Amino acid sequence: MLQGCLNGDRARDCHSGLPLTPTALAADAARCAGLGVGAVHVHPRDADGVESLRPADIADAVVAIREAAPGLPVGVSTGAWIEPNPLARVAAVRAWTVLPDFASVNAHEPGAEAVARALHERGVMVEAGLWTVPAVEAYRRWRVPVGRVLVECMAPAAESALAEAAAMLDALAPSGPPVLLHAEGAGVWVVLVKAVRQGLDTRIGLEDTLHLPDGSLALDNAALVAAAVALGAD
Repeated sequence: MLQGCLNGDRARDCHSGLPLTPTALAADAARCAGLGVGAVHVHPRDADGVESLRPADIADAVVAIREAAPGLPVGVSTGAWIEPNPLARVAAVRAWTVLPDFASVNAHEPGAEAVARALHERGVMVEAGLWTVPAVEAYRRWRVPVGRVLVECMAPAAESALAEAAAMLDALAPSGPPVLLHAEGAGVWVVLVKAVRQGLDTRIGLEDTLHLPDGSLALDNAALVAAAVALGAD
């Protein structure tokens, strides 16, 4: 499964094609679905372009995407930078009026298991975000069902991203949930190829990189998805 990560926490001025509004997210999701993505991960924003977990902002983004791309699973982030207070993150999840299909929870963040539990109780599939080997160990102590594990390589160089990926994959139990392997920045494309070769889910989009495999600036999310699909077919 190739997931599209459409915007992340990037500032609006980092790329002219970055989708921030529900309308822009929906248009990008539909284009990417047509190219082969099996799900999209988005960071909904408020009217000022600030990341938000508020019910209205989550609902606007999720509804718009579902109308533009019926049947495409939609996920959101619950990153602590959006709402630093763990209790407030739990309260936000419990207040959502429109539920995404899945949501990511970073295992290293304070209150992560409580946020995951609130999602599970509401019927939202949990993606456990793992950035380091210690985060893998923290996640393995959770008592909350997880539908997918995100092995997220944040190293600044391609070689170190590959080493990070190998270490985290080795630390995971082989009988656990499906793994989605991806990187950010310089390691994106080499880690994506590793994921394809190992038969793992992966993702691509402007959240993770602004550049195509040849180093040129991508026009938009659709260009990144097309490049990923081409690599997977090689």
